[in-house]
Amino acid sequence: MRLAIVTDAWMPQVNGVVTVLRALVRELAPLGVEATVLHPGCGPTIPLPGYAGIRLAARPWRVGAWLQDARPDAVHIATEGPLGLAARRWLRAAGWRFTTAMHSKFPEYLALRTGLPAGAGYALLRRFHAPSARLLVQTDSPRRELLA
Repeated sequence: MRLAIVTDAWMPQVNGVVTVLRALVRELAPLGVEATVLHPGCGPTIPLPGYAGIRLAARPWRVGAWLQDARPDAVHIATEGPLGLAARRWLRAAGWRFTTAMHSKFPEYLALRTGLPAGAGYALLRRFHAPSARLLVQTDSPRRELLA
């Protein structure tokens, strides 16, 4: 089986998302799952405004061509950033099913950085994750927060 994982967070970043995804790729290999990660470093990048240490894909819209070339059996969108948004858009237009994940309290982080109410951030997350076949969360707490 071939699994494509789309993520805006990857090495050399050191954070929970990257740690979880690296462990996932490592654990899937012995099960016969060939996991390929599409991340910002797969092409040119630009710095995240206000956080230059994090690089974003400069051409996230190319994700559709990459997915067509990769011909995965399944696609998992791990983050809601530019690559995740572009993949979601392309997958929906192409009629492909996909899964998504919620790794952090992004609405609270967004509220601290921008002043946007956390409720608005949760509304955006609900909209992002709604068309996925399954939403993966680490515990029941984020599931309840998203549903609320």
